[in-house]
Amino acid sequence: METVNCKSLAMPPARTCTPGSHGMSEPPGTVTAKLRISSKLDPERPLAPQAPISRFYTALVTGDLRSLQVLTERHHLDVNLVFEISKNELEWQVTSQASYGLSGLWALEERRELSTPLCLAAQHGHPDCLRHLLRRGAHPNLAPGGHGPLHRACQGGHSHCLELLLEYRADPNLRSDQGTAPLHLCTSPGSLRCARLLLRHGAAVELPSEAGGDRALHVAARHRLCGHAGLYLRRRARVDARNARGETALGVLCGQPPGPGDDSLQLFQLLAAHGADLEARDEGWRRPLHRACGAANAGLARLLLQRGADANAIDYDGVSPLGWALQGAASHRDLRPHVTVQLLLNHGSQRIWPPAFVKVLKSCAAVPEVIEVLFNSYSQIPVSQEWAEAMPEEVFQQHRPFYESLLGLAGRARCLQHLCRSAIRRRLGSRCHALVPLLPLPRALRDFLLLEPQGVLL
Repeated sequence: METVNCKSLAMPPARTCTPGSHGMSEPPGTVTAKLRISSKLDPERPLAPQAPISRFYTALVTGDLRSLQVLTERHHLDVNLVFEISKNELEWQVTSQASYGLSGLWALEERRELSTPLCLAAQHGHPDCLRHLLRRGAHPNLAPGGHGPLHRACQGGHSHCLELLLEYRADPNLRSDQGTAPLHLCTSPGSLRCARLLLRHGAAVELPSEAGGDRALHVAARHRLCGHAGLYLRRRARVDARNARGETALGVLCGQPPGPGDDSLQLFQLLAAHGADLEARDEGWRRPLHRACGAANAGLARLLLQRGADANAIDYDGVSPLGWALQGAASHRDLRPHVTVQLLLNHGSQRIWPPAFVKVLKSCAAVPEVIEVLFNSYSQIPVSQEWAEAMPEEVFQQHRPFYESLLGLAGRARCLQHLCRSAIRRRLGSRCHALVPLLPLPRALRDFLLLEPQGVLL
């Protein structure tokens, strides 16, 4: 069940919203009435309670304008009412640290949320209901729950609702209780018109969020929204503005794993065309290439390397992009992290110290393609019994043909074909990526020279 307490705001007759206010509007006084309703609203099943307050709430959520008009005009319900919504949610609570892991239990945790009629109508995308409320004096900046109507409209990408609110002088730079402006909540492709309307009505494109210091361009980069980023850059957003962690928009973008059909590559080209610094370091000295490699984003890593990013740059902890790629490989198995490792090695990345290879084996054993690519980048590297002990038994069994071929090289020299590959790669150096494709060789041999994994070691 969900409990809704309705607080009617005692708004003074002369009180109006103040355009340009950057804080949350606070209700001056309340009269409280309590109501219990079902936790899920079904338009085909009206709520059991038939009190006007209950029907008011239902009309706002379902967009029932006719009922809303009757309730506000006949029953004189306050359009600045505050709904206090209490929800019981299951939450896992840890009770003790057991030898086999965390011990705990599922418990009902009460969550409370404050909302207003305007917020509910904007959140659910009902512009007709919103217009009716605004005409009857609803406060466009009232946000007792921390997010105002503009924030809710942006979250849902409801541009028609947002346009109405702005016409009634809602503050486009109003901050939520978390320090975010409406522009920071334009995080979906469908919110582009919302962002455009906000900027047209005076939203500050360079306004940082209070918590992380993100500008609108950082948000667009984090959500891979090329259209939004282009809009902000046309509005003179600084391409290399930094947030509280010292990240630029390009750094934020490169830290995102690739997704199907996203605009990451197009967004990268856009930021680069506007002069984004490809070597900008954040507070941990991480560069965009570190971030792309750690996220197994081979597409962005390739673009960075093609534009001259340093494959051997180190961060504050002395970790190179290759180190980041290896550290994140196991958690990004579905993203083919070996491709990023290949790219780095073919662009002249320094390899790890051979005695430390066993550490890579421990962390990346579940991704044998990474082990194969890295192992083949050496002309010869001694295989020890410690390697066999480093691999979990289930991983060894899952990839048995590969690991049997690896351990079978203990005390043996590599084959002549591999030694020839190593000699050619040593000769070409950091230009392997550019020169190998020019060699008059069959495609299979070129792939072999570029460390394409074969599934076994020879």
